[in-house]
Amino acid sequence: MNVSSTPAVSVKKIRVGIVGAGTWAEYGHIPSLALLPEFELTAVYSRSADKAQALAARHGIAHPVTSLQALVGHPEVDLVLVLNQAPQHEAAVRAAIAAGKDVYSEWPLTTSTAVSTELAALAEQAGVRHVVGLQRRLSPSYRYMSDLLADGYIGELRSVRMHVSVDAFGARRMGYLAYTVPTENFSDLLPIFGGHFLDILFRHFGFPRTLSALTANQIKQVTIVDTGATLPRTNPDQVLVTGTFANGAVLTVQLEAGKRNNAGVQIDLTGTEGDLRITNATSFGPSVNLIEGARGDAQPLQALPVPAQYDWLPEHDLGGSVAELAHLYAAYARDVRDGTQLAPTFADAVRMHAVIDAIIASDRSGSRVDLAG
Repeated sequence: MNVSSTPAVSVKKIRVGIVGAGTWAEYGHIPSLALLPEFELTAVYSRSADKAQALAARHGIAHPVTSLQALVGHPEVDLVLVLNQAPQHEAAVRAAIAAGKDVYSEWPLTTSTAVSTELAALAEQAGVRHVVGLQRRLSPSYRYMSDLLADGYIGELRSVRMHVSVDAFGARRMGYLAYTVPTENFSDLLPIFGGHFLDILFRHFGFPRTLSALTANQIKQVTIVDTGATLPRTNPDQVLVTGTFANGAVLTVQLEAGKRNNAGVQIDLTGTEGDLRITNATSFGPSVNLIEGARGDAQPLQALPVPAQYDWLPEHDLGGSVAELAHLYAAYARDVRDGTQLAPTFADAVRMHAVIDAIIASDRSGSRVDLAG
């Protein structure tokens, strides 16, 4: 029987506990979960008890708790969401795994490849479901574009080109983003936006065999708007990556932070029989992706609407980035129900850590890195 046709009272809901009561929890996660009938928000923990209490009151969450252990051990929590800052993910993920709870962690999983690898192994050993917040791959538009490629719309793939520019991670940041400045927090342009968008490419269009990278640090100082304090910055705000795929297709990527105007996303696929393009006026925000394509010679690109079956959500008014997150939760609910593996896991996080490590290594050495082995 299709779950959507079953009366709500007969469906066992996935009970959710939140670790972290920040902006993205309220703007993204809570609306996503509220949209989906499979989920119920039951508990929240924040290092600020006042924030947890206020969030619970605004959203009808029954159990604002005062410790991490109380959250992961709560009998009415099946899935723990780790939504605090990246340097704090490790402790919360370890606690959830130790409590035998399924666990979702925002990307980056942790601030180091070694620790993320360890957590992935621990989750597997504990037999808990583990999900990482690389949700963009589940957007209906990217899944449809992937199927168009697989079905031969453009013939054999010859090249993939992606440009991602963001107004964020520039020379001025609000106080709640001060943690993104230190390199050791793994939370600036390359880890955050690089991780999310490279994951799309590699999930849907193939994993490169080799890559070469060049990075630049042009924004060497960040001002914290709230206080006027200045912090030194050594992270790159420009990242260029080239690579090759197994079939000989080539890859080019540019990531830019602190873009004053005309920020957004453009991905172009060139094939032997045609072309595909996906664009978005924002790299993170309410806008939705536009897919265009053309086959043959000298043809104008035409809009390719995404067929309805790619949308897994009930009717909604969520913005583009939040809807992508809701699709991740819809995928997880299907995984729980059907035993599938639609949602990205900690293994996907580890692989993305390795790609970012390779980009850094190539930039430092000035040489091409082989990913095939």
